Amino acid sequence: MIRKPEILILDDATSAVDGKTDRKIKEALKIFSSQMTCLIIAHSITAVMEADKIVVMADGKIADVGTHADLLNRSAVYREIYASQIGKEADPNA
Repeated sequence: MIRKPEILILDDATSAVDGKTDRKIKEALKIFSSQMTCLIIAHSITAVMEADKIVVMADGKIADVGTHADLLNRSAVYREIYASQIGKEADPNA
């Protein structure tokens, strides 16, 4: 971040941190990523929910691309991942 790169690639950057640290990293990324292209590779759906564009991969291929809301509406793969990670507690209709 000190060098202010044009492109920042984060590979599972928050997978081994606690919730408080995860929130701090996300807040900092919001500030710094406005000045660069930021690619976030993650298994956790919460790590990408606020991204401008999410690319969903399945079986080594792109299954869908869109925002969190778009993907919840049209992508069975994304909804399955969401349900398995977030569960019913995040779904007000459950």
